Amino acid sequence: MAKFELKLPKMGESVAEATITNWLKEVGDTIEMDEPVLEIATDKVDSEVPSEVDGKLVEVLFEVDDVVKVGQTIAIIETEGEDSGESASEEVEIDDEPAAASEIEKDIETAKETVSSDSDNDYSDSSRFYSPLVKNIAKEEGISLEELESIEGTGKENRVTKNDILKYVENRGSKPQAQPSATGKAETAKSMQSSVAKQEEPVVTGEDQIIEMSRMGKMIAHHMQESIKTSAHVQSFIEVDVTNIWNWRNKHKNDFQKREGEKLTFTPIFMEAVAKAIRDFPMINISVNSEGTKVIKKKDINLGMAAALPDGNLIVPVIKNADRLNLVGMAKAVNDLANRARQNKLKPDEIQGGTYTVTNVGTFGSIMGTPIINQPQVGILALGAIRKMPSVIETPEGDFIGIRYKMILSHSYDHRVVNGALGGQFVQRVAQYLEGFDKDREI
Repeated sequence: MAKFELKLPKMGESVAEATITNWLKEVGDTIEMDEPVLEIATDKVDSEVPSEVDGKLVEVLFEVDDVVKVGQTIAIIETEGEDSGESASEEVEIDDEPAAASEIEKDIETAKETVSSDSDNDYSDSSRFYSPLVKNIAKEEGISLEELESIEGTGKENRVTKNDILKYVENRGSKPQAQPSATGKAETAKSMQSSVAKQEEPVVTGEDQIIEMSRMGKMIAHHMQESIKTSAHVQSFIEVDVTNIWNWRNKHKNDFQKREGEKLTFTPIFMEAVAKAIRDFPMINISVNSEGTKVIKKKDINLGMAAALPDGNLIVPVIKNADRLNLVGMAKAVNDLANRARQNKLKPDEIQGGTYTVTNVGTFGSIMGTPIINQPQVGILALGAIRKMPSVIETPEGDFIGIRYKMILSHSYDHRVVNGALGGQFVQRVAQYLEGFDKDREI
């Protein structure tokens, strides 16, 4: 018999870990190739992890609510044939000598013993469940069992999550010393402020309703907070006359739906203009490495499209190679991704790999917005509501006041790598493409 390592698959450059939400198979169950074994969740999407082989599930290495890093072995599947040690990401050579332990056995033992009792704090005396990741963090930070027991958990059945213990570590390290040195006064003051801020809990009366945030809501909140900490957000705004686009769409939308079976919205027109502008300004289509020292210039233009979900949360499906699509192809891609996003039917590959994001705040009546950058990207464009506006119209015979359809574009960008000139010129180019839209264009 052979043993196959089922690993957590890669789910995009910005996704380094996932939370196990449900095991669909139990130890001893027979599994077919491509059959889902477990369900996972990231800050972007819920998904299933399928088996890559036929076999029997003989061991699971993590529990529900555990946080697992991409590439970690999460289960062992026993298959027919010789033990090749194959896994989802690599092949491992096995030494034929009896004295040599197989790489698989080593990996299993490593996964099991990441919280081994070789330190003073093995936490084995606790009746409370702690994931391997939480135990590792506790060991590295020198947290005693008594301290760990005192941490309030926000996970299922009050389990301590990664965020819970990291928050504890942060506050634990920020306690002011009794007699700070002169050089440490500034840091001590900062720590005291942090401590005071933590104590300012909202007052809850008997008539208030306490609502637990959803798992996705917590992940989105964390993702947004990390983006603010990472990028230096700056905004540029520009007003755009989209009268030609408004009239052109009204003229063609019925024929388009009859011919293509698709609705023609404004979104694909805007996405087309953004893709063109990115081609003109490729340094908008970049990412910054984790150390903040290198810029990664992206070859493909993959546009993220923020979509609101029925439960109030947000997800960002990605239109791959958007600059290569004509308007019909763009419309079909936009409609398909938006519909499946609302039905929670997106695949992991469809919410990863984005290089720039567009969000339509005008859908909710907002005339402009200051969106938060979707890491690891460096820019995001908010589309404001289209409104009838009085406007000065210049003609060879003179100027006059007329009614035009206008909107505001709001461009948020990372000032670490995108300066004001580039950020402003990019959104200006988007506006120029929109205002220069050919009202006689055929579709």
